Amino acid sequence: MSQGSSKLERLDAIRGHLYTHGPSTIQALADAAGASLATIRRDLQILEEQGIIDRAHGGARIAEGSSVEVAFSAREGRNLAAKRALAAAAYEKLTPHATIFLDAGTTVRQLARLLRINPMPMTVFTNGLLVAQELLDVPKLRVVVIGGQLRNENASLVGPEAEAMLERLWFDQLFLGVSAIGPDATIYSVDSAEASLNARMLKRAEKRFIVTDSSKFGVMSTYAVAALAPSISIMTDANLSSDWQRQLHDIGMPLTLVNVPAGAS
Repeated sequence: MSQGSSKLERLDAIRGHLYTHGPSTIQALADAAGASLATIRRDLQILEEQGIIDRAHGGARIAEGSSVEVAFSAREGRNLAAKRALAAAAYEKLTPHATIFLDAGTTVRQLARLLRINPMPMTVFTNGLLVAQELLDVPKLRVVVIGGQLRNENASLVGPEAEAMLERLWFDQLFLGVSAIGPDATIYSVDSAEASLNARMLKRAEKRFIVTDSSKFGVMSTYAVAALAPSISIMTDANLSSDWQRQLHDIGMPLTLVNVPAGAS
């Protein structure tokens, strides 16, 4: 980026760098935006006032918002670079003015975080309280949280009430994270209510995207959600084994493999 880049271009470059690479020094941000240290400091002040970043001595990071329960935080930190790369690829699939559903998983929450820092006009439904929190007071977005019983493990809403609400809705796009994709080419969940709700989600969307890192493939869990099918698109990282790539090709599933940037955290 040239030294004459506009403020909007610099702010986009800063947000993109922090999202992809995690906490960064002011020098790294200056290099990414092609601007002086003094200019970057002024830009960071703007982003901090907007609630988009947190500043620390000598650097900055994307704002984390409120604390979340420990188990969810621990899962969210696993394979974080892959989750961020997948979220960035999923963001490119978003259609302005669409109605979409974002589930409560950790990878999809990264997509919500990216939508928060780069919003576009659309309606977002979710069963995830933390996803909704990411999108609180974001311009251009209309956010709807479906009702149901609170599942503490990932701050999601599940159960008959949530499923009944889904039956009255139709979505242009669904972005769904998964707990496991078994050797039998079936999506699984660790929770029966979550499995039932996820199955209903898949039936209520025109375009269905499974967004998950490659560590979830070949793993079994307790409750079946749905069999993999050509009507479902898979987005995962490029570490997916060649055997799984062939299996998905044989099923006829659209597959997007995403490279994880070296050094990302």
